[in-house]
Amino acid sequence: MTDVLLEVEDLDAFYGSAQALEHVSLSMGVEAVAVIGRNGMGKTTLCNAVMGVAPPSARGSVRFAGSELLGRPSYKIAQAGIAYVPQGRRLFQSLSTDEHLKMIRPPRSARWTPAAVYELFPRLAERKRISATQLSGGEQQMLAIGRALLTGPQLLLMDEPSEGLAPTIVELVIATCQKLVEEGMAILLVEQNLGVATSVADRQLVMVAGRLAAETTAAALVDDPDAQRRYLGVEPLAS
Repeated sequence: MTDVLLEVEDLDAFYGSAQALEHVSLSMGVEAVAVIGRNGMGKTTLCNAVMGVAPPSARGSVRFAGSELLGRPSYKIAQAGIAYVPQGRRLFQSLSTDEHLKMIRPPRSARWTPAAVYELFPRLAERKRISATQLSGGEQQMLAIGRALLTGPQLLLMDEPSEGLAPTIVELVIATCQKLVEEGMAILLVEQNLGVATSVADRQLVMVAGRLAAETTAAALVDDPDAQRRYLGVEPLAS
């Protein structure tokens, strides 16, 4: 693995008195890593805990580029270099596509600008005057990814980016993630779609009941039907 960029150590997270994460530890460098698991296993809670998003309260350690993030507000975590593409996109009904992109001021000499996002997703350029909530699900996901890139992140944290999308758009999401990794972006991908997870990331972290139960590779997981059934409750991927 490359030099450590994100390091999570003994992370516990709670909703009131209910514990959702238990002693979660992981580390990653400038690479793609997938966290996979069924619904309700704690994957979104992990995202929220890393980003400092309420409601879970957390204890343990989340270090990014050597600096402790736990306890810092979300906007400070974003400024540190982590961008979040949340489950469900979370766009503003009152803003157009273009307004979503122009509300963020990219860092100086930034790789990502609104023009670069439109180049990455030409369909958005055709829909720039449309209310973001009137876009198709795939277009909304493009916008959510583009909005995150405008913050100039080192790490892109993506929660279920393929959820509810047509197969052709899922392929676009996969290709986009692969392109970003090739350009030097680190991606922590939270997914229950095994095809997406294994296409984007070689390292696969399996979450079960709030714990990281196993680490494997994309190839090993694709070749292990029993693991696919056990961890994801799905029929094996076709070889």
